[in-house]
Amino acid sequence: MNRIKLIIPLLVIICFFGCKNEEKIGQESSEIKIELKKKYVVYQVFTRLFGNTNTTNIPWGTLEENGVGKFNDFTDKALNKIKDLGVTHIWYTGVPHHDVITDYTKYGISNDDPDIVKGRAGSPYAVKDYYNVNPDLAENVDKRLEEFEALIERSHKAGLKVIIDIVPNHVARNYYSITNPNGTTSFGAEDDTTVAYAVNNNFYYNPGETFKVPEWKNEYQPLGGENHPLADGEFDENPAKWTGNGSRAFQPNMYDWYETVKVNYGVSPEGKKDFEELPENFDNKDYQKHLEFWSDKSIPSSWIKFKDIALYWTEKGVDGFRYDMAEMVPVEFWSYMNSHIKMKNPEAFLLAEVYNPSMYRAYIKKGKMDYLYDKVQLYDTIKHVMQGHGKTDHIPPIQDDLKDIEHHMLHFLENHDEQRIASPDFAGNAEKGKPGMVVSTTISTAPTMVYFGQEFGESGAQDLGFGDPTRTSIFDYGSVPSIVRWVNDKQFDGGQSTSEEKALHDFYKRLLNFTINSSALAGNYQDIHLYNRENTENYTDKVLSYVRWSDNEQLIIVSNFDAKNSQNFELKISEEILNTWNLNNESYQLIDQLYNTYTTELAVGNGQGFAKITIEPLQSLILKLKK
Repeated sequence: MNRIKLIIPLLVIICFFGCKNEEKIGQESSEIKIELKKKYVVYQVFTRLFGNTNTTNIPWGTLEENGVGKFNDFTDKALNKIKDLGVTHIWYTGVPHHDVITDYTKYGISNDDPDIVKGRAGSPYAVKDYYNVNPDLAENVDKRLEEFEALIERSHKAGLKVIIDIVPNHVARNYYSITNPNGTTSFGAEDDTTVAYAVNNNFYYNPGETFKVPEWKNEYQPLGGENHPLADGEFDENPAKWTGNGSRAFQPNMYDWYETVKVNYGVSPEGKKDFEELPENFDNKDYQKHLEFWSDKSIPSSWIKFKDIALYWTEKGVDGFRYDMAEMVPVEFWSYMNSHIKMKNPEAFLLAEVYNPSMYRAYIKKGKMDYLYDKVQLYDTIKHVMQGHGKTDHIPPIQDDLKDIEHHMLHFLENHDEQRIASPDFAGNAEKGKPGMVVSTTISTAPTMVYFGQEFGESGAQDLGFGDPTRTSIFDYGSVPSIVRWVNDKQFDGGQSTSEEKALHDFYKRLLNFTINSSALAGNYQDIHLYNRENTENYTDKVLSYVRWSDNEQLIIVSNFDAKNSQNFELKISEEILNTWNLNNESYQLIDQLYNTYTTELAVGNGQGFAKITIEPLQSLILKLKK
């Protein structure tokens, strides 16, 4: 999530195919759980920005000035082009109805106060109504939900699974649903606001205190200082609620998540859990057992509300959810929530934003998450290598540390929270993302996340108001230059793309489509980097190598993160790997699978393999062994 900073404020890709390899993710005397490994490609797209071809892009621009993308911009042709990139899932970011400054009162939607909204288009993580969608995204606001349902249908027709966000830790400060299904109520509607905490209150309160808008610093003003009738330094909230990031102050800091309020999951201010905890032996129980566990328990109100929301969207055909800041919510809630979802759709794709490595296994095993962000370890390490001050030597130990859960760690180089690769604060050049992208997609059976525009080298340089250049703003109206050129007046053919953008897109398309067809990438992994660091002359910490294999495919992958220098060395393959691959004392041809223009040989003899490698700056080789 990206909502803390003011001045500073996927494409998620993953490959899909069945494979023979199976992973034991848990074993008890009474049950053994087997998971079939698959590779997926998830394309994260910021829905509001994708189809907008208005290039005005003035800071704090209105919807009328800067334009806005619509659900209907995702035509059959657009979705088929995304699918052709090598994508299996599309994550539509910013779909649930969140606070916006645009006036929709004629549709029965209340205005939102700029004093508690970040940007003019609003944060997608300040959800105002979970039972409807962002009115900005509809051609006909009265039919906005139907337009999104049609987009789900078009996505499925193109062969794409649909993911949307759920933000369980907090909701918009002014949350109020006008489209609740029968039998449901808005968050906070039944709270006892005379007490700071009650187990079935949806929020935490400061009785006797009235909410105060933050004091603005660094010359920041809502809407950039524009005169607006609601930008008066006031917002009516009495008693004041706790803020989304946990601040208990009735006047949060301007760097707090002041636009949101913290949801109460039955955890007292002192940290006491007023609900049953999962037994220790539930780590490896399946979701049916988890659902059975909760069936006779007393469940806090907020749990039920979010479960109902998830099932509402599941019934509409949504195939999975990306959970914002999942570690700020008790793991027991996730057991309850996810087991209900899996009962409705066993194939649901459940992705959690979790940054604490010590909690990974709890959220996977007890929380029944499918995938977690691999940021703190793999992303941060690869980023340092791409920037030129990190060593590839640090990557193999990460894979070793996560080997029991490697399939569940989603990889990425960009998303809406992170800097664009091409931005000066990251790498300054999209080409530097190539070796990192190859490593992200091929080092394990895990999914890899890529953000829309990454495949064109988008730099995120626009200053649109609240957001920070280096990231593509999620808070304001605007367009994304490289996407505009690819969209090409809704032709979605790259007709205005630069030659550099076309070449980079071709690289991503080749890489992703290879990964969705490679059985080895859904199979086994072994590091050979550290072995070569010890035993190979001229093999440096700017290079990374490892092997992947299945019963019918053997790959040697070599990436050069050095942006200036070619690398020449004789790569060594250990006797252990040669024996596993059943190789004889002879030479085997190795053919690169990305461009099919590079070949070399693996010479096997005396218990070791040798392959002469010449690799250009920022080049990667996916060498397939030909028997």
